[in-house]
Amino acid sequence: MRHFTAADIQNFERVYRLNLVNGLPGFKPANLIGTAAPDGGPTNLAIFSSALHLGSDPPLLGLVTRPTTVPRHTYQNLKSTGCYTLNQVPLTRAAAAHRTSANFPPDVSEFEACGFTAVYRDGFAAPYVAESPLSIGLRLREELPISNGTVLLVGAVEHVYLHDEALRPDGTLELAALGTACISGLDGYHEVLPPVRFGPAQVERK
Repeated sequence: MRHFTAADIQNFERVYRLNLVNGLPGFKPANLIGTAAPDGGPTNLAIFSSALHLGSDPPLLGLVTRPTTVPRHTYQNLKSTGCYTLNQVPLTRAAAAHRTSANFPPDVSEFEACGFTAVYRDGFAAPYVAESPLSIGLRLREELPISNGTVLLVGAVEHVYLHDEALRPDGTLELAALGTACISGLDGYHEVLPPVRFGPAQVERK
């Protein structure tokens, strides 16, 4: 088994270190974040793998952004409007979703450039991805700066849209039924397989 210390990792070549550390958390969710510039400006779409559950009562989801020392269109838009959408990526659209990570000019919509359809629902100010089988409308609740320059965005869940086949009677989601992808590292996209479920764990009493 290989062993790397913190000093070893810091001394790695930049791209090698980037690839290694991004793969350490294992498989991550593949989501497209949809935003729109204020006052009718262009829409924006970006692939993220950093979404996480923060709480269910009230329902909160987190999203970690990269350092904001350079322009980040997604961050700028959701800061301005307070709204954004999180849309799970179908495996069949993984290549197009990955292309949204390219450095498009601010006046170019990744929806159009990458072949996705922007749709507005129920008066929400941010666009959803029509091709996504599971979409969430979020309102920015707070920002938590992290010492490395990244920011943890805390979003309150306001809307959820999902295909019926993914919803189980007890409220759990059968994500494999949606045909969505998950991500490893920076650019690995994987099929989601049906889970093995164990139910609540119990302490065995003698």
